[in-house]
Amino acid sequence: MELRVRMGQSASQAAAFYKEVGSSGKLWTCKDAGGVPAPLKSNGQRAMPFWSSLSRVQKIIDTVSDYRKFEPYELTWSAFVTDWAPGLKKDGLLVGINWSGIYATGYDLDVSDVIANTSYHAKKFT
Repeated sequence: MELRVRMGQSASQAAAFYKEVGSSGKLWTCKDAGGVPAPLKSNGQRAMPFWSSLSRVQKIIDTVSDYRKFEPYELTWSAFVTDWAPGLKKDGLLVGINWSGIYATGYDLDVSDVIANTSYHAKKFT
């Protein structure tokens, strides 16, 4: 009997985020003239989305109507940690990682968890 462990879509997207950002040192969000989106989630908190590749964010922009007015925005992992993370914490925002699908959904995590998980993977590549 073969035992198979199935990883959910959000879990596999999170794992890819940590590995890809840890390896490349880059991540993406999206912006328009009003800034970066931070939609209100069903739990009452806001999350700001980030993706581990240009192709991932571009797919959301191309396929999810709420994101069509946005443009990809690249930043370094270092800039995320030093410049963006403090503001996200201060504003009480979660970090949406590698949102996917027709509704652009996925894990929304505390910025400290994203930093810890991604930094762990970055050490594997340094």
